[in-house]
Amino acid sequence: MEVLPIKDLIKKQIARSMETIRLVFEDETIHDAIVSAGKITADAMKNGKLLVCGNGGSAADSQHLVAEFVSRLTVDRPALRAIALTTDSSILTAIGNDYSYDNVFERQVEALGMRGDILLAISTSGNSRNCVKALRLARTMGLHTIAFTGHQGGEMAEIADINVIIPSSVTMNIQEAHLMLEHIFCMVVERCYFGEDFGKANNA
Repeated sequence: MEVLPIKDLIKKQIARSMETIRLVFEDETIHDAIVSAGKITADAMKNGKLLVCGNGGSAADSQHLVAEFVSRLTVDRPALRAIALTTDSSILTAIGNDYSYDNVFERQVEALGMRGDILLAISTSGNSRNCVKALRLARTMGLHTIAFTGHQGGEMAEIADINVIIPSSVTMNIQEAHLMLEHIFCMVVERCYFGEDFGKANNA
């Protein structure tokens, strides 16, 4: 097993992160997916909302992204409708206890989702059962679906309308790329919602 001095370890991990970001930078499929996701989300937010879910680090991403929409990212503007399905411990534990942890997002989509809304599910593997079930139900209910994944997209890639698949099999590098793209996704939604000139004065 390779043992590296601490500084070499730091440089190696930064280099791996940079390589993942480089691959994302060069992948026009990802860029097109972010544009498409931003456009349909902006349209949906005019009369509906964005629902976001994920587990672990992806749950933190869900909450982080929703905070950017409801508060702001870089520029003051009206709040945008978004809900993280990862935050209510009573709902999560009730559904987990009464049904299964696989149902914790699906049940909330059933309760909160409306035709024309957006469900964004985040999973580094693309195979999180609760995200898969939520996406399946969302589609039957007439919600638009977006998946942020890694690896080859997993089962979620077969369900979602729009896929953002990070070309990596390393969980932390996928998560780093997800967060970067989630910020950019928010910017695209803002531009599509408020107009092309939004944020330009602030270099957004």
